[in-house]
Amino acid sequence: MTGTATQSKTYTAEEYLALEVESDIRSEYRDGEIVPMTGGTPKHNKLSSALNALLWFALRGKPYTVFVTDQRLWIPNKNLYTYPDVMVTPEPVELMSGRKDTVINPILLAEVLSDSTKHYDRGDKFEAYRTIATFQEYLLIDQNRPHLEQYVKQAENQWLFTEYNGMEQTITLRSLDVEIALADLYEAIAF
Repeated sequence: MTGTATQSKTYTAEEYLALEVESDIRSEYRDGEIVPMTGGTPKHNKLSSALNALLWFALRGKPYTVFVTDQRLWIPNKNLYTYPDVMVTPEPVELMSGRKDTVINPILLAEVLSDSTKHYDRGDKFEAYRTIATFQEYLLIDQNRPHLEQYVKQAENQWLFTEYNGMEQTITLRSLDVEIALADLYEAIAF
């Protein structure tokens, strides 16, 4: 989850990375601006953890790696460093040149929506994600009701949107050939 920008100084990517390695909090880098990421709610954390667990079990023995919350992603075309709530990459994981802590090859990205970030996650952040050549699928997970939005890349500049409502729904992750029941994803969430 990202908060609003509070700093006016412009930073280079190198300055950001040096500060980020030493920092106790995560921050997003948006083309010169460092934006602290706020803490999530228990529902946000449970949903990120549940998706991570469901993907981890579904992908065991397959050539993928699942990351949750603290793995940095670099989007060079937008000069953006961010931390998706959940990220899946094919093996081998590709890292930014000269870095051991910054991924560049996600195929699936997921964000748990909050009131403070939902417009950013659907708008500028999704636009930035779409510039990643390997990126194939995007999930937006509502933490206030059993509702999930899925975007699957069909062709260059063409994405198929599917909406899921209710605990009885099951989503098929096209990029991974995995099915997830919303009842499993939302099992620990009280509405």
